[in-house]
Amino acid sequence: MPLAPLDLPAPDADWSAYVGEEVGRCLDQARAVVAQLTDGTSRTAAEVLELWNDGDIALGRASGVAGLLAQVHPEVEVRTRSEDAAAELAKFATERALDRGLYDVLAAVDPSGLDATAARLLTLTLRDFRRAGVDRDEATRARLVAISDRQTLLGQDFSRTIRDDVRSIRIAPARLAGLPQDFIDAHPVGPDGLVTITTDYPDVIPFRTFARDAAARRDLTCAFLDRAWPKNDPILHELLALRAEQARLLGYSDWPDFDAEVKMIGEGAAIAEFIDKIADLAQSPAERELEPLLARARRDMPGLEQLTAADHTYYIEMVRREDYDVDAQEVRAYFDFAKVRAGLLEVTGRLFGVTYAERSSARVWHREVTAYDVLRGAEVVGRFYLDLHPREGKFKHAAQFTLAPGVDGRMLPEGALVCNFPTGLMPHSDVVTLFHEFGHLLHHVLGGRQRWVRFSGVATEWDFVEAPSQMLEEWAWDPAILRTFATNAAGEPIPADLVARMVRAKEFGKGLQARTQMFYAAVSYYLHRDNPPDHTEVVAALQHRYDLIARLPGTHFQASFGHLDGYSSAYYTYMWSLVIAKDLFSAFDRADLLAPEVAARYRDAILAPGGSKDAAELVEDFLGRPYCFDTFGAWLAS
Repeated sequence: MPLAPLDLPAPDADWSAYVGEEVGRCLDQARAVVAQLTDGTSRTAAEVLELWNDGDIALGRASGVAGLLAQVHPEVEVRTRSEDAAAELAKFATERALDRGLYDVLAAVDPSGLDATAARLLTLTLRDFRRAGVDRDEATRARLVAISDRQTLLGQDFSRTIRDDVRSIRIAPARLAGLPQDFIDAHPVGPDGLVTITTDYPDVIPFRTFARDAAARRDLTCAFLDRAWPKNDPILHELLALRAEQARLLGYSDWPDFDAEVKMIGEGAAIAEFIDKIADLAQSPAERELEPLLARARRDMPGLEQLTAADHTYYIEMVRREDYDVDAQEVRAYFDFAKVRAGLLEVTGRLFGVTYAERSSARVWHREVTAYDVLRGAEVVGRFYLDLHPREGKFKHAAQFTLAPGVDGRMLPEGALVCNFPTGLMPHSDVVTLFHEFGHLLHHVLGGRQRWVRFSGVATEWDFVEAPSQMLEEWAWDPAILRTFATNAAGEPIPADLVARMVRAKEFGKGLQARTQMFYAAVSYYLHRDNPPDHTEVVAALQHRYDLIARLPGTHFQASFGHLDGYSSAYYTYMWSLVIAKDLFSAFDRADLLAPEVAARYRDAILAPGGSKDAAELVEDFLGRPYCFDTFGAWLAS
């Protein structure tokens, strides 16, 4: 019998009650599993793991519902109820991980009769117990519970503050010079004769790219970098202190060392080494790129000594337009949102051998959300939701959220793509972002046919998670691919020579971008390693050390750096994944990116296994060799 997707409420139903009932039911199931496992009954290894899997399925389903709706539901009451439910789930998960009786049951399992995947599940589960502190004394376990509960609340506060703090500048209409006409039309003059520009992405990205008024760019950039300041400062201090205490209680030198143990990189000190390695590789390319940027900026601002974030994006665009003959406004004329969305589905469907069926009757949380079933042949293998435009109270960036983890024969994988794109013409950078995030969604769905929910979907080591999505970005730069959906108002496809120029232009700035990424990674790592008393001072020093784009004085980037919650000390993973992504892409034929054989092999070797193998093993299965730095290093130096 075909699996059915989750039965979401009707739009006008009581979604708060739904969250409470769904999470309550799943928690009851998970508690019942714990009671069964610890009731003294003699069970085989397989029976113990099947019961454990039942509990994980219940928690995964509840966490998906609460985690997604906390970020996307239009009603603040539902978001708040979902945050409370997520905290309940986190509290139970901590209690379960510290249940010594439960641990003893799993530790007593004889793995000799298990297959490789089941044995892997048992090994990782026992490791999770140890990392939770199940082997510590009672007082330490009690403190670890308190730390975990408090961290959950602080993380929610940190993210909510960023999400809700939308700032703006008010400027005269004349100061919109340089911006596209559709942007100007979408920002009417108010009764006071001024126009409002916000720090939300559909405003801040085009404004920083095209606005000729340097002072206005600076004002908006400062507002953007100061979101959530000062409210998030004490929250971040407490969060870092608790993470450091947790690591020490568990026997680790610091939080990065604790966090890195479960990633490809292995240990905290290796993060610092990786950051410096990439920074060194990028130094010469970045210096070469900075020179023409400064020269161009000085034509407008004689005597300028440093380029800041207020001007960097603008002058990158200027150099690409003047030196590479690529005008972003010309480019965006070919990327109407509706056509891009349709093209994305067509391209990825052909690439991975699936089709998408829109389900207009599916219940959703907002009228702008669309639901699609994913089919292989006639079989529905998953469902996803597209929630792609900004609104008040919604998650501010772009990400894939799990709604339900997939379990073979028991539950369809379901996910949501949550973004903040314009409804009309899109900058090509947004097109790239859409392909990237859709890569996560496909990984979740295509990897969602696992026996063990622990390995479902995007369940690999965190420093590999971005690699498949970063690789899929390449399809957003291919001229043959783009011609299938990128057309202007007259229906003319984007010219191949324009795409070729775009590709050449996008290579300009990659050294600078790598250095900036290493600044972000260093903030993530060193704030967690050292927990300094003055975050702003340390962040300023790290920007001076790693970033060739100068800091804007008086700003507090760390307060709105949302990845300090989810990624904690591991923001390096974006670049680590990119190293692997470049290596993965080397296996594809650039002359035919839809060639079915290599795409099917990639799907089956990298995406379909989910987290059932170590990421390094998945990559070696696909490439026929271990991953290496060579492809990435050659690309960065070129």
